[in-house]
Amino acid sequence: MTALLKGFWYVALPGGGLGRGRMVAKSLLGEPVVVGRREDGGVFALRNICPHRGIPLHHGWLEGGDVVCCYHGWRFGTEHGRCTAIPSLTDDQDIHLDRIGVTSYPCREHQGNVWVYLPEDSPGVPDAGVLPEIPTMPGVGGWAPQVSLAMDFACDVDHAVVGLMDPTHLGYVHTSWWWQKRNREPRVKEKHYVPFGTGFRLERHELKQGGRLYRLLGRHVTTEITFQLPGIRVEHIQGDRHSVVALTAITPLTEHTTEVHQFVYWTMSWMRPFRPVAQRLARTFLGQDRDVVVRQEAGLAYDPPLILIDDADTQAKWYYRLKQQYLKSQRDGTAFDNPLRPQILRYRS
Repeated sequence: MTALLKGFWYVALPGGGLGRGRMVAKSLLGEPVVVGRREDGGVFALRNICPHRGIPLHHGWLEGGDVVCCYHGWRFGTEHGRCTAIPSLTDDQDIHLDRIGVTSYPCREHQGNVWVYLPEDSPGVPDAGVLPEIPTMPGVGGWAPQVSLAMDFACDVDHAVVGLMDPTHLGYVHTSWWWQKRNREPRVKEKHYVPFGTGFRLERHELKQGGRLYRLLGRHVTTEITFQLPGIRVEHIQGDRHSVVALTAITPLTEHTTEVHQFVYWTMSWMRPFRPVAQRLARTFLGQDRDVVVRQEAGLAYDPPLILIDDADTQAKWYYRLKQQYLKSQRDGTAFDNPLRPQILRYRS
């Protein structure tokens, strides 16, 4: 059974897909959650089950600052989850409404995306002062992403993470005329990694050879990539004229289904008319990853032993090691101590 990590922020959905007065039902780490936007523009997340008769709350509607259940009209505050009204009560019936409620999850909209925090010990809302920071994309301020998409991967979160961070699958899976050709001669690469937060960072280096799209950024294009638990990958590509930031956020829906979010930010204002093209290319790129995972699942169904090698699979080994260390820190009630050390990885890709 794949362990689902709590105590982190997860992307629920792009902010642009959540209009005022709208609610969306989500499964996050196996938890039923309703994410919504009030008329004042604020976002919220509640457990998506009415405690009265068990009907999902997203079938109801928003009224003021409350979610109204469609079955009997029970109301729950979107900021705290406590019951605010039960229409069937008469004046002589004494029920303490503040003792009735649904779990309220911390929910924030940040750089165009809606994030939900899944606490380690649900139910209950942790003190906002002790929550970790939401990952921030460098150099884009409060902008929303120009490219935004999500895909369901029919696999557990571990295989989704390991598949997407794999540095040697690019020449075999991502072969398009606009990216790179199939069967090209692999080159030896040497990458410098250092521990970073709950993960690791590929030190900034120059992209001497790369896809045609890099040319849009100018000369002397460099990149820096960070990965942190639970499944956040940020690539910051910088040229002498422009930069691009790509965020991959991996959200486990259940033990066997994972949602992969891909967001791209850029500084080229003249690229606005080409957003539909960029969206389509990004969907093709991520779709290639999803398709190979679907094929992989046919073999994984037999639970075969898997071989991870040095150095091409070292990032995968680091991921499992980081995850084990985090789970241990949760069990022991201690602070997370990153077990990694600086290392140079060499492989052909």
